Amino acid sequence: MSTFDYVEFPPDVIRLQSSIASDPVRPFTKISTSLPCSPTPAAAAAAASTTFSPTKSLSTLLLNTSFPAIPTSASPRKSSTTLLSTRYPLSIPITTVNFRRFVARVGPVFWLQDRVEEVLMWRCGWKYTGVWIAIYAFLCYFPRMVLLVPHAILAAIILFTYPTPSPSESIATKNPPAPVAPPPSEGSVDWQANLQAIQNLMGAFCDGYDTISPLVPHLVHRSTHTSLILTLTLLSFLFLLPVLPLIPLRLLFFVLGVSPFIWTHPVTQTRIIPLLKAAVNGSIVKGGNASATLTGVASYKYASLKIKLRRWIDDDRLDDKHWGAEMREVELWENERWAPGPSLSSSFGTQDDLDAVGSEFDVGDGSGSALLGAGAGTWSKTNLRPTDRAPWTRARDGWSGVGGEVSSNLTFSLAPGWAFVETEGWRPDALGSWVSASGSNSYGWVYTNDVWADPRRIPLECWKASGMTRRRRWVRRVYFDPALLENA
Repeated sequence: MSTFDYVEFPPDVIRLQSSIASDPVRPFTKISTSLPCSPTPAAAAAAASTTFSPTKSLSTLLLNTSFPAIPTSASPRKSSTTLLSTRYPLSIPITTVNFRRFVARVGPVFWLQDRVEEVLMWRCGWKYTGVWIAIYAFLCYFPRMVLLVPHAILAAIILFTYPTPSPSESIATKNPPAPVAPPPSEGSVDWQANLQAIQNLMGAFCDGYDTISPLVPHLVHRSTHTSLILTLTLLSFLFLLPVLPLIPLRLLFFVLGVSPFIWTHPVTQTRIIPLLKAAVNGSIVKGGNASATLTGVASYKYASLKIKLRRWIDDDRLDDKHWGAEMREVELWENERWAPGPSLSSSFGTQDDLDAVGSEFDVGDGSGSALLGAGAGTWSKTNLRPTDRAPWTRARDGWSGVGGEVSSNLTFSLAPGWAFVETEGWRPDALGSWVSASGSNSYGWVYTNDVWADPRRIPLECWKASGMTRRRRWVRRVYFDPALLENA
């Protein structure tokens, strides 16, 4: 009989005798092991530098992880009935096998998630998303058509996967249908893609949980606002009871369904939401007034609509020769400098009197206009220094002057074959589109310091001591006339 030299038997234990077999077990050799010790710094650094490889066996990763001791038939989720979440006891082997199966088979779920995100986030263009919005509007108007949606989905899947034979294959010789592709094997590209999607979905779920969790105390009597929320809920419930028959359900569901598309539209995300955030941040961080910021935004929108209306009027005045010709825009820059002293009257108040003049306005001699709200001083082209820009320049850098006296039409020579549109005149850029950082005021002026730098919509008070300047962009349309080339 074999002996166990490495096992210590308690003194009160009775050893059982077994029958001698024909082929007795070969006795094991004695094994000596050392006590566990801390790893060396080199080994610890090597272990820390080891990176995770998605192709490594998940069973090895899970089984090598330190878990607390799990008793047999452990079920942490207590339930009086058998549910899906308590069907099997907690077990590391079961967890490993199910996780491997889940990663290999969850691909269609993330494919559907990607398609929904493309439609909802306008990733494939407005036409693609617009078709789905139109389908949803059709279902809202004819709600009974929802019962046919499963039939439409099933028919679409069958038609989409219909095998189209190649021209080289004859009709008589048909190949048997291809079997359904098996789940991707562990370590393949598709398997890693599913694992990446699971990773990102877990992060998105945690982000959503962290966003909603601060609101939970208000609903579970952990906040002083719980009673107020309950009161408002009951009052709104009693108010809606008699109004329910009057609510148009089709319109209500349409608005609720289209609202996410409006919220995720690129215009909403890139323009409206940043403007609202700027209004709030302007009132909190800068100590300003949010209503004043929103007023500035409203003024910008009003100026934009005003420019579009003026352009529509100008288009209505165009002749037939203009519509059939190539049209472009030329630009001029008006430059002025502020000088301290008594305010002077101007023979032409520039943009201040824009609404009072016609399309062919008179630019005058630029003798100056007062700066309202900035103290005593005058804006004028005559205040420009010899080293400054010219009063009127054509290049955007501001140093290429028009030359000669400024006439009432402010015309200059164009390229051969080009002519100014006769039915309209110069128009100011009231939005300051050439200054993306600051923009212009409602009159199109962009204010700068003494060296024509640091553009702003409103001049700073400290600039009055050192000097300040301003610029404004004017545009006018020109058209190409081949007859002018023949006459030349």
